[in-house]
Amino acid sequence: MNSKGDFSEMTTGRYALALFELGQENSELNEMEVESKSLQDLLKKSSEFMSLVKDPTYKRNEQLEAIKLISSRFKFTNTFSKFLSLLCFKRRLFFLEKILNNFLQLVSKSRGEIKAKLSSSKELSQVEIENIQKQLSENFTSKIILDYKYDPTLIGGLIIQVGSIMIDTSIKNRLKRLEKSMIEA
Repeated sequence: MNSKGDFSEMTTGRYALALFELGQENSELNEMEVESKSLQDLLKKSSEFMSLVKDPTYKRNEQLEAIKLISSRFKFTNTFSKFLSLLCFKRRLFFLEKILNNFLQLVSKSRGEIKAKLSSSKELSQVEIENIQKQLSENFTSKIILDYKYDPTLIGGLIIQVGSIMIDTSIKNRLKRLEKSMIEA
């Protein structure tokens, strides 16, 4: 990783940790988690807001006014609003997306949750996803948060990844292994 990437990761990590510690200190962690998710949704849905966050040509006071308006409209906690204002003041608003992601990871980790990815060859119902999630939670003795994705290229089966552990029962993977063994023979 280059030094610019190191600085970015280090900076976003520090801001996320500061936000996390402020949330704990003020007993507002749950509220700030919801507020962070709302802000993430706004970033995804509003190209204007994304531009305000990412475009360095916006002046500090323009960003501050927009953040104050958004904080007021969404009824953010005072701590979260001040944190966002600090990002504007320090000209670090362009890190917002990464800071929010890191913050939400810290919140999830503090609860003992583990993130997992699930891909399936057919659309799974919510009940099926919940059953898989329940089974994984029992096996890993931690609450599992599943990121589900339908992937028709798998042909059949599932792929589950929990940290560095991968369970691949897909037909696509079996065909690749068969092809490899035929080439090697």
